[in-house]
Amino acid sequence: MKFLKSLYFSFRVFYTLAFLSILFLISYWFNELYPIAWLLVWGFTIIVLFDVIVLYNTKKGIEANRILPDKFSNSDFNAIPVRIKSNYQFTTTVEIIDEIPVQFQKRDFLKTVRIPVKSIFDFEYALRPVQRGEYIFGNLYIYAMTRIGFVKRRYSFDKSAMVKVYPSFIQMKKYDFLAIDNKLTQIGLKKIRRIGHTMEFEQIKEYVVGDDVRTINWKATAKHGNLMINQFQDEKSQPIYSVIDASRVMKMPFNELSLLDYAVNSTLAFSNIALKKHDKVGMLSFSNTVNNFLPDSGKKTYINAISETLYNVKTQFLDSDFGLLYAHIKRQINHRSLLLLYTNFEHISSLKRQLPYLQALAKKHLLVVILFQNTELDHLIHQKAENTQTIYDQTIAQQFAYDKKVMVKELQKHGIQTILTTPENLTVNTINKYLEIKARGLL
Repeated sequence: MKFLKSLYFSFRVFYTLAFLSILFLISYWFNELYPIAWLLVWGFTIIVLFDVIVLYNTKKGIEANRILPDKFSNSDFNAIPVRIKSNYQFTTTVEIIDEIPVQFQKRDFLKTVRIPVKSIFDFEYALRPVQRGEYIFGNLYIYAMTRIGFVKRRYSFDKSAMVKVYPSFIQMKKYDFLAIDNKLTQIGLKKIRRIGHTMEFEQIKEYVVGDDVRTINWKATAKHGNLMINQFQDEKSQPIYSVIDASRVMKMPFNELSLLDYAVNSTLAFSNIALKKHDKVGMLSFSNTVNNFLPDSGKKTYINAISETLYNVKTQFLDSDFGLLYAHIKRQINHRSLLLLYTNFEHISSLKRQLPYLQALAKKHLLVVILFQNTELDHLIHQKAENTQTIYDQTIAQQFAYDKKVMVKELQKHGIQTILTTPENLTVNTINKYLEIKARGLL
């Protein structure tokens, strides 16, 4: 039974059978073709049997395994290596079919390669998940054939493997590496000129040309006989919270990824940068209730706890309760903190309803409201209008785009820091704002 389940015939078999059937049909009018047709049938049968014997003569003709990582990075291409080892004494043609998780909706995965005698073939393919959660892989099937190619022997490997898709740790590592290598300008991060200096003392050092003469330490100068200055550094251990709106407005998709997932990925990358700069980071998500609250901490390993918490951030498709958010922050966050609020308002009236709560938060904390530009509207606004309906659509789109700018002005009028960004530039613009706030000593 196991033999029959692994035995498959290629299209060559059916093409040959079709040819023989036609030959028998023609022999009805041309009798001399009838014995030739039977001779071909017996020859074909012998070749098929020989093909089966050659394929099944080796007990483990093919060995293969799919090497899955511990976790996938959301919105990034994740490499999946596959190794195939042939134990056959002849060059083998193999067809590779992998049962990819249903979330990818990819049902045409097929790769055909030739493997020399007793050789190993390595290759990899990439998958780009666009939502967090559990992804189930099925079997890895290998169909082996000889040069004759009439019969296929199926091998099955790696049954039912599960991989969790986490917030984009690949993006986090990219920003982390560039921060260490001082190449942040390559991805749009700006160096902010300091106004004065921060008040956290670092050390006393000898004066060199270009140092701020206002920081000369005269007592140290008199003691050492050389000009000595006080050196200051960015103030450390400042509490910073990422506040993620997980209501239905954040489920809006852009480039296959929801606004919520953009906010989650940005929170992970930004939190890692802030920890590298010795600040304390925390986070919370909210909609009609406050969920996933993490108090601030400056431990380097805290990024793992943040990643695990972000993995579980989901939307309940309900409206957000900013009053409840204000009450929770007032009760749980006692020190003045930097609050990065990832949210979205599509109309000025919806912002004005929540403005009193935002003002109340801004009185005690440094609040930065992060809003998203609708890039689909930009495409509509700039396309050529060919009929009256398109003109109407463009007028409405321009009104929505204008409303976003009005929201920014309204927030800034009440002393609330604001970021208006496209989803793909969210992380860069958020880190830029953070660096600006640190350089200006606003916190």
